[in-house]
Amino acid sequence: MAKTSDDLVITLATLADAAAILDLQRLAYQSEAALNNDYTIPPLTQTLAELEADFQRQVYLKATLDGTIVGAVRGYEQDGTCYIGRLIVHPACQNRGIGTELLRAIEAHFNTVRRYELFTGERSTRNLYLYQKLGYHIFDAEPLTAKVTIVYLEKPNSLASVA
Repeated sequence: MAKTSDDLVITLATLADAAAILDLQRLAYQSEAALNNDYTIPPLTQTLAELEADFQRQVYLKATLDGTIVGAVRGYEQDGTCYIGRLIVHPACQNRGIGTELLRAIEAHFNTVRRYELFTGERSTRNLYLYQKLGYHIFDAEPLTAKVTIVYLEKPNSLASVA
């Protein structure tokens, strides 16, 4: 798909990557769980079978450094919207632009949609900063659990042709 630097490569993930992506997801979401003091959030409780089933319905992209998966994102299109989920980057690799590159890559993959939508926890200020820096705007919020409120963000696809 796309080579983003001398050693970071973003490609389509395959079912063979599912276990590594799940391990990375559980590692990456520890900080989110700590922010909310809630370790029962769906990214931490998802099973390998559930993630493998998601491969049938969603596109997964992976970011690799020297052959090791250090990031991933998933998305699917429905009614002109690309729903983006679980943008993850290994904690040791954060703040290097990998999340930005993954987000741009999933948007490019779904370049014909009218809009993009994603969500994050309201306490996830780093995520909110990144998404807003990349053109996303908050349009809704709702409680997920007694401890966690989800913030929904959207962005129009400026490249999509207007019908």
